[in-house]
Amino acid sequence: MCGITGIFAYTNAAPPVNSQELLQMREVMAARGPDDAGIWLSERIGLAHRRLSIIDLTKMGAQPMTTQDGIIRIVFNGEIYNYRQLRSQLKAKGYSFHTNSDTEVLLHLYIEYGAEMVYHLRGMYAFAIWDDKNKGLFLARDPFGIKPLYYADDGLSFRFASQVKALLKGGQIDTTPQAAGHVGFFLWGYVPEPYTLYKGIHSLPAGTSLWIDTTNKHQFNTFFKISEEIAKTHDTIIHPDEIKEHLHQADSRLERTM
Repeated sequence: MCGITGIFAYTNAAPPVNSQELLQMREVMAARGPDDAGIWLSERIGLAHRRLSIIDLTKMGAQPMTTQDGIIRIVFNGEIYNYRQLRSQLKAKGYSFHTNSDTEVLLHLYIEYGAEMVYHLRGMYAFAIWDDKNKGLFLARDPFGIKPLYYADDGLSFRFASQVKALLKGGQIDTTPQAAGHVGFFLWGYVPEPYTLYKGIHSLPAGTSLWIDTTNKHQFNTFFKISEEIAKTHDTIIHPDEIKEHLHQADSRLERTM
């Protein structure tokens, strides 16, 4: 696992990103990424990362990672199981790679497909991509919500992090108890999405992406719902050999990431 965090001052009235605040948000998640740490700031956007090296163990895999022209930047937590296949497809389209990481695959995938990139991914992930050309931040979380991603929005600035405690460390967060979060925890033993225990902090739901930009646009997109996927196969008879083949394919994809 890794720790990602960031601050986006998306309105003109918002104060510039505070580097010390961002560092505090990052360092409270140090246990999530003991191998390395990175930070990048501009006037209105800041990204930070705590790294646990998994695929590309070299410094080339450090984050935040950027494209050669500096237009697209990313912080990423997780693992893309089909990154080798995606890498080959992108190479065939003319993209060149300078690392062996799945993070760089995500960068080029965003350039090629934009927000539609999530439909090409298989894996567990939470990431944030800064698009300097369109002055916007794109966030996404894997279909099963394996990797966490929380955010806080005060109407001026947008903050995100892998852990709630990172958001509490920075900015003026509304810590008024969120009734739905507390009731859910006592009833079921967990806090139902998109709630947390605080009114000012939300969880980006599993299988959801978010685009936010300097025009104050907030666009959520649910690209995967387990209930809908189950409904599609409710009346479908699946032969045991078909199940075996799907399991074999899944196992092969996992082996290729080792």
